[in-house]
Amino acid sequence: MSKKVVVITGSPRKNGNSFSMTKSFIDAAEAKGHTVTRFDAAMKNVGGCRACETCYSTGKACTYDDDFNTIVPAILEADAIVFTTPVYWYSIPAQIKGVIDRIFSLVVGGKDIAGKECALITCCEEEDMSVMDGVRIPIERMAALNKWKMVGEVLVPGVLNVGDIEKTDGCNKAAALADAI
Repeated sequence: MSKKVVVITGSPRKNGNSFSMTKSFIDAAEAKGHTVTRFDAAMKNVGGCRACETCYSTGKACTYDDDFNTIVPAILEADAIVFTTPVYWYSIPAQIKGVIDRIFSLVVGGKDIAGKECALITCCEEEDMSVMDGVRIPIERMAALNKWKMVGEVLVPGVLNVGDIEKTDGCNKAAALADAI
């Protein structure tokens, strides 16, 4: 069954390791007949949530109009949402964190977003798998809160420099994740 998949990336490095895995996932998902819409959060103007709780009071997800409001329609229509990002300083990079935090507007706005599938693709410099907990755990908790089904995670340690991902099975695992969607 063909699905609408939204991919939200968090890396500002266009040729980086997480982008390579993202491409592998997207290529595999499209080959399976899914429609994929990609948003590169680092190339968008998305600020953090201001906790004003005036979500949807102006007809838009967020009262503070920036590129987040261009991402929301795709999220609402999506069957699956895939977050792809490197680990920055043991956590979620700021470039994607604004998007993640502002998904709160859908909850405040009373939008029915339950039942979506969710997946994570992430990588980090260190070999210690627990380094990715700062990304993995918040995504898993957000999925649980929104009643999204976590269908898979690709966690790749030991990559820093552009191209390091090619020395791992990360791109193959990202492509295989398309089978779970």
